[in-house]
Amino acid sequence: MRIAILGGGGWGLALSALLSENGHQVLVWEFNPVYITLLKETHSNPHLLPEITIPGEVDFSNDFKDIVIFSPEIVILATPSQFLRTTLQNTPDSLWHSPSLKAIVNVAKGIEEDSLKTLDIVIKDELPFFPENKICALSGPSHAEEVARKIPTTVVIAGSDEDLLCQLQIVFSNSYFRVYRNSDLVGVEIGGAVKNIISIAAGIIYGLNFGDNTIGALLTRGIVEIQRLGITLSARPETFLGLSGLGDLITTATSPHSRNRYVGMEIGKGKKLFDIISQMEMVAEGVTTTRSVYLLAKKMQVEMPIVEKVYQVLYEDEDPRKAIVELMTRELKAE
Repeated sequence: MRIAILGGGGWGLALSALLSENGHQVLVWEFNPVYITLLKETHSNPHLLPEITIPGEVDFSNDFKDIVIFSPEIVILATPSQFLRTTLQNTPDSLWHSPSLKAIVNVAKGIEEDSLKTLDIVIKDELPFFPENKICALSGPSHAEEVARKIPTTVVIAGSDEDLLCQLQIVFSNSYFRVYRNSDLVGVEIGGAVKNIISIAAGIIYGLNFGDNTIGALLTRGIVEIQRLGITLSARPETFLGLSGLGDLITTATSPHSRNRYVGMEIGKGKKLFDIISQMEMVAEGVTTTRSVYLLAKKMQVEMPIVEKVYQVLYEDEDPRKAIVELMTRELKAE
């Protein structure tokens, strides 16, 4: 199949290699002209995926006209969540009206900052003419660095068209990348977004040199908060015990590859958020998502004390140790 990937970050590049090895034609669009030059000349980007070479069959461009000419059958949206809307606004309508286009697969994770919308809703806002049942999301415990190294990985693809999901499973799956399907698109989107906030909290715990007891408590209560918000937004409870919920949370909260965990660790060590972000090459989605989810929880009247404390640490400069104490001394209640 012809597959276009909008976004040449670490995840977009890892997927380009995977899909090319699966026998598909792949064209990657990337906004950054420096990265495009590097990719065209070396088929690598050591800033994002060190020691990884992208297959020579993968093509690169920073011109949307090339994507239209390519006439993809699948478009993968791999831009950071806060740039998804503007990316869609800048694409030609002819790309989305193409009769060859069978599916849009979003792989970004987040809640839009101003609208507080999940990313599938952002896509529907900007492409109201595109069939909703052809909009899907791929999520789960899947660090780009490990997928690029062919480390066995399992993810989930979500959408409302069962036949399409079955086809997409075949497109993405191989001996080291296994894809399950799920009809709960909202639940998969919420799980992928909110786990980044809990992962920042996990990083703070590591940075403060607290122990395994604390991490165990955080992950357990964190998945409760994720599920609580998801159910309020009509997601199914069991989704959050799957790959895009508990699976992604455990991986992101405990892995050294996690950018969100890294941000939390540095904050736990006493550094300021601005200084941490300014030195990072890649985007930590959880930083902006923390504000979005905090405001969304307030709007929906959902109790999310961990998210609230992460928000206060990131945006109100609350002392991390004080935040932990306040969580530990909340009113006692049944589990």
